[in-house]
Amino acid sequence: MADAEPRIRAKGRWGLLTATLSEQRRNLIIGTVIGLAWMAGKVAVPRLVGLGIDRGIEGDDNVWMWAGFIACAGVIVGFFTAFRRFYAFREARWTETKLRERLFGHIMSLHVGYHDRAQTGQLMSRSSSDLQQIQQFVVMIPITASNLAMILVVTVILVITNPFLALVALAPLPFVNWAGRRFSHSIHPAVQAVQAEQAELATVVEESIGGIRVVKGFGAEQVQADKLSKEADDIRRVSIEAARIRAKFLPAIELLPQIGLIAVLGVGGIQVIEGDLTLGQLVQFNFYVALLVAPLRMLGMAIAWGQRAAAAIERVNEVLDTVPTVSDATDPTTLPTGTGLGAVSFGNLDFGYAPELPVLTGFELELEAGQSIALVGGTGSGKSTVARLLIRFYDVDAGSIQIDGVDIRDLTLHELRQAVGIVFEDTLLFHDSVSANIAFAHPDTDQATVESAARLAGAHDFIMGLPDAYDTRLGERGYSLSGGQRQRIAIARAILADPRVLVLDDATSAVDPSKEHEIRSAMSTVMDGRTTIVIAHRPGTIALADRVALLDGGRVAAIGTHDELLATDQRYRDVLAAMDRPDDASVPAGSSPDGGAD
Repeated sequence: MADAEPRIRAKGRWGLLTATLSEQRRNLIIGTVIGLAWMAGKVAVPRLVGLGIDRGIEGDDNVWMWAGFIACAGVIVGFFTAFRRFYAFREARWTETKLRERLFGHIMSLHVGYHDRAQTGQLMSRSSSDLQQIQQFVVMIPITASNLAMILVVTVILVITNPFLALVALAPLPFVNWAGRRFSHSIHPAVQAVQAEQAELATVVEESIGGIRVVKGFGAEQVQADKLSKEADDIRRVSIEAARIRAKFLPAIELLPQIGLIAVLGVGGIQVIEGDLTLGQLVQFNFYVALLVAPLRMLGMAIAWGQRAAAAIERVNEVLDTVPTVSDATDPTTLPTGTGLGAVSFGNLDFGYAPELPVLTGFELELEAGQSIALVGGTGSGKSTVARLLIRFYDVDAGSIQIDGVDIRDLTLHELRQAVGIVFEDTLLFHDSVSANIAFAHPDTDQATVESAARLAGAHDFIMGLPDAYDTRLGERGYSLSGGQRQRIAIARAILADPRVLVLDDATSAVDPSKEHEIRSAMSTVMDGRTTIVIAHRPGTIALADRVALLDGGRVAAIGTHDELLATDQRYRDVLAAMDRPDDASVPAGSSPDGGAD
């Protein structure tokens, strides 16, 4: 599993990147060696040109021989240029891939409470554009290493050839360094602002597309367009500020070496006239000074990419440094195996989504293996919260939940969620085939098992009526199907997982009343002999359960069969009567951040 990978903790801004790069140091070294070979070819050309002029044109040597040497050096440069770029981009893409896998695995491992607060657009931005910024910087590493080597070697050659002329040529370099430092200091906050605004824009786009039915249903297209326009204007504003900073510093970084080139032409020309320097040496010297311009320009770009990468790494680290509050036990145990399993015990639970807003207080409930129970209560009574605690979307504040005598906090999350299957009220299907959606938890399941689960869920007949039957690809979130059809596929998905405990969280809410009896029949078959918790609002669904628990005030207020409570408990009758009225759109205090404390 991705979340089982050891996480890399950032030691400072660059800790994450250096730790990742250390895993590929062999190929980075190879890429650097290739870059050095490229640099050797580039450095050889001016020397060969100088010798060709002095010995081939003004001397007695064959000029074609020197031309041949220069051509060979050019071929070497071209050959190693291709390999240098290939290795640079290959390792950069490898780094991006590993970081994306690590980030995605960590996001998947984070508790549901984190995702309740986090913006999807922000997480998408960190997983895409921020990682691309890091990748683009990694491309520069072997290229920058060879450029630095070229600057060093060329500087040494210039000093050896003519110290005074070298001093004239290299005099602007300290100013280049100063400008580079100022540029780095100024561009970093500007780049951070650009990436933060891009993430805000991604959030608006994601929410608008994901909630397109709400947007269109309320005629709020212009509202979302105004939000996007604001974020787009913010991006333009901060991008222009970043461009202004680049326009201020990058021309100076590029121009200063040119000043050295002009000075060499003037001073070196006088030395040639006076006989202190040969024509070939002057051309060679100018060639070397010109050779410094591109590496120095690339250093300016490397600084810019480095600042973008630094901003991106900080944003990625914000996610990777988040510690899941719900995680595997350090020394996990396993559930017992055999027959007659599935007993569930809720022992004196206290829980609230916020400390000052308790949802459950002293909640206690016992389920024997194979028994079914319906949780009934008003809005905000904590019905769905019980289901979320059972599968450890959240951990209880006090008390314990046990399955077959084992505290669920002593299990791995994977084993727990294999043991407890849940059908949510808000059904989510994936953009995949019907078969793949049913076999979501077990993708290698054979077709016969898939169809068997669909039949139990009452979904087989309508699936066979789809264009490609079980191979039909569903649209975004399964919206190409009706609510009842989506819910039946979700029930089939839970059936195929074959959990020892099944939770049906208002599984008939999206079903047309005329078709509800079909799902009830399927539910009755699935529930037979399996420990089942039914969160329901409709009396017909409630009656499927062996017992009913009435939740009130965050605890079990009454328990019995549906008929017993209907005959003896006025509060139960009031709750059922309220369920027959239109839903109250308000959400009471103490509700969960993702849609109520039901």
